[in-house]
Amino acid sequence: MPNPTFAAQAEPALAQPTPVKRLLSLDTLRGFDMFWIMGGEEIFHVLAKTTGWAWAIAVADQFSHPAWNGFRAYDLIFPLFLFMAGVSTPFSVGSRLAKGDDKALIARKIISRGLILVVLGIIYNNGLFLKAFQDTRFPSVLGRIGLAGMFAQLIYLYARPRTQYGWFVGVLLGYWACMMLIPVPGCGAGVLTMPCNLASYIDRMLVPGHLYKTIHDPEGLFSTIPAIGNALLGIFAGTFLQRSAKPGSRKTIYLLGAGAALLVLGWLWNFVFPINKNLWTSSFVLVTGGLSLLLLGLFYWIIDVKGIKGWTFFFTIIGMNSILIYLAGKFIDFEYAARFFFGGLLSLSSSDVVRGVGGVMALLAMKWVFLYFLYKKKTFLRV
Repeated sequence: MPNPTFAAQAEPALAQPTPVKRLLSLDTLRGFDMFWIMGGEEIFHVLAKTTGWAWAIAVADQFSHPAWNGFRAYDLIFPLFLFMAGVSTPFSVGSRLAKGDDKALIARKIISRGLILVVLGIIYNNGLFLKAFQDTRFPSVLGRIGLAGMFAQLIYLYARPRTQYGWFVGVLLGYWACMMLIPVPGCGAGVLTMPCNLASYIDRMLVPGHLYKTIHDPEGLFSTIPAIGNALLGIFAGTFLQRSAKPGSRKTIYLLGAGAALLVLGWLWNFVFPINKNLWTSSFVLVTGGLSLLLLGLFYWIIDVKGIKGWTFFFTIIGMNSILIYLAGKFIDFEYAARFFFGGLLSLSSSDVVRGVGGVMALLAMKWVFLYFLYKKKTFLRV
């Protein structure tokens, strides 16, 4: 369904770096986000399983998804990546507009990126020509990033700033109204169970192939609409960081304040429109958007304002090739490499904790070394 001196480089939105101008805090945050996707959360799952420590079990529980309604920390990883794709837009698309590039050409590039990500998502889910059409799962994490990011960027490209905010409000309120007011045959209106909600019903009617949960897909077509809101929030944050003349400390306060406000609004909306990642409800957009702003503000203050950068290298290496490492696990056997280099050493320990956690660390090390090698070769996946 993913950055030594990076502070003045660039990034094409939704993809990987090409130099223009980029925030080191954004690359670091992207790498931090991808770290958990590439296996970092397994550290806590292994600790919980091998030790039974209460705190490890509690943290491990946060690195899982609720069955339906509710929110856990792991639910933030996907919308945070989409938010960061939005943050990069004013630095990529905006720079092209500032140079006078034709909007139609920029729009074609935006659309082609979005569709390429959809295709990559289909390949990620199904392989190349391995499944019959009826068994193919077309919705995907990359597909949602591609489509939601594409529409958000087109709104940025063609709409004035005030109108962009109108789009954001309209998308969230419109989705809420549709989900609560349009009746589903055999269920009625406003029913938000897995079989009866409008998003699942539309996906069953319109999406070809196989839905992930047969009657529902968490990356379905209709529930991609509110995800545009996460990308738009990122665009608003990126535009603010790019254009505001306020000092960095003041920018940080604004980001944190906006994040806290959205978080409160999202939890209030939860009482009438439950926070639900599977349906990507409007309240889910506000909560994840608020948390994304809080994290961006924190990383921006530490790295770009206070200049504390020594710790960022590990994460920026991941962030600069985030989509590549997301895809790589499908065609590179990192677990075999980890066992080859570290399996013998780990087998010398009689501790389940050492072997378990060591195995996860070895796997993460193999992936990071792979990304570091690509970084040294200046090789990045660009969509």
